[in-house]
Amino acid sequence: MFAFIGSGESVGLKCGRDRADADELVQLYPGDVSASAYIGRFRWSGVEVGVRGPDDELRELIDISYDAIVSKLPESERPPG
Repeated sequence: MFAFIGSGESVGLKCGRDRADADELVQLYPGDVSASAYIGRFRWSGVEVGVRGPDDELRELIDISYDAIVSKLPESERPPG
């Protein structure tokens, strides 16, 4: 899982290769991005809807996380491409 959407004003995203990547977003966008309670140590961040940050940067961190997880799957379970 790489994202979850609840009924609140934020989206949960798993960002980057490690917590340092995710923490970079927290430092760049204080008040808009925060480490998620309980699961923040696993790179989960809460991102407020309408965050001021560049979408490209957020997308890149999500892509890095996705690639890291997919590379650990058995080849038979990996998506094509």
